[in-house]
Amino acid sequence: MPDSINSHLSKELSEELINTLKTRFHKNMNRHPNLNWEKIQLRLESDFEKLWSLHEMEKTGGEPDVVTYDNNTDEYIFFDCSTESPGGRRSICYDRAALDARKEHKPKNSALDLADTMGIEILTEEQYRYLQTLDKYDLKTSSWVKTPADIRELGGAIFCDRRYDTVFLYHNGADSYYAARGFRGSIRV
Repeated sequence: MPDSINSHLSKELSEELINTLKTRFHKNMNRHPNLNWEKIQLRLESDFEKLWSLHEMEKTGGEPDVVTYDNNTDEYIFFDCSTESPGGRRSICYDRAALDARKEHKPKNSALDLADTMGIEILTEEQYRYLQTLDKYDLKTSSWVKTPADIRELGGAIFCDRRYDTVFLYHNGADSYYAARGFRGSIRV
């Protein structure tokens, strides 16, 4: 989770981000046809840490947008909705253990560490597949997704992309990293 001292935006940045999110919300009603922006905005304005995390998603190229509402928890769920995996979060391996295991040519960060720093969760395979029902994403890039513990214990990690109008799930060594692979995140507000 972000450091509470550094997790607040200035009033100007907060207003700018809320306006950006509002514009994106109205431009992409297919992602959330039955949701009301005013309720979402009230929630955002009362949660500075979540707003900061959304700013981090935006700053790294994620283009966050509301994709659903969870009736059980009374939370709006934002996903990164950039057409390709967020540009500011690419060329990273899967997690800290993978980063520490590399002897040379280490990437600058890992997906799980960066997500934690930003106060967001990496998408699961199920969430990634849901996102792909809303539009077509990762046609040229790929995105790490939450890897089951049994796969990770064996040194692997999983990622997804969309090719040939189909969503694919792949595996790779968790320590691998590529210029076209990043990760998509989610946050509940």
